[in-house]
Amino acid sequence: MFDWAHWRQTKGAVKLHLLLDHAGYLPVFGHVREGKVGDVKVAQTLDFPRGSIVALDRGYTDYKLYARWIREGVFFVTRLKANADVVRVKSLPVPKNSNVLRDEIIRLNPFMAGRPDLPDLRRIVVWLEDKQEEWVLLTNKFDLAASTIAAIYKERWQIELFFKLLKQQLKIKTFVGTSANAVRIQIWTALIAVLVVRYLQFRSHFRWALSNLVALLRWNLFSYRNLWEWLNRPFETPPLAPDQPGLST
Repeated sequence: MFDWAHWRQTKGAVKLHLLLDHAGYLPVFGHVREGKVGDVKVAQTLDFPRGSIVALDRGYTDYKLYARWIREGVFFVTRLKANADVVRVKSLPVPKNSNVLRDEIIRLNPFMAGRPDLPDLRRIVVWLEDKQEEWVLLTNKFDLAASTIAAIYKERWQIELFFKLLKQQLKIKTFVGTSANAVRIQIWTALIAVLVVRYLQFRSHFRWALSNLVALLRWNLFSYRNLWEWLNRPFETPPLAPDQPGLST
């Protein structure tokens, strides 16, 4: 049915490549492609302001991309692949009573296939008590504490929460059309709806949970209410008739 959404021989898929800004966790870039397109292909097209810190998972590993970011003054925090060929250059002091196990300066093997010359990088190993596992992080940011680097990478989970919100609250479980244009319109409409609801949440003085706000907006779509008054005082009795100046009977 979705013959344009190339992925596997018997299945189609689309990917929503999304970039969230840490300020408000709102999307600043989105791109919809067929599932066969690799994640890193889209990342290679992005440009960031100098001084940005990008948190990304191992699916975006590309040493040429890292080299370009370093030249442009962009910092990154990611997971180091288990098969990465590296040499430890120097061990850095580790704070006591923390979950940081190791903090090291490393150098990638210059003979690694397709790897451009990279300056020395920083490898941080942290222990996650709740998951009972180690994270091996790679970054070019040297002036922050190891625990801060780990916290930056942990914030990457916000994008997973955003997708969960998108699927659960906006019900993108089926598509109303099968063409590429129909699917993209539905996805973009959902993203626009998220931005609008987030804006309403920020404007309101009432402590809304986003899920509650979405649900109550659905129930009040055909109510004659002043939106801003309702946002701040949602449980007050609405007026018997809407105020419509300029109308007479």
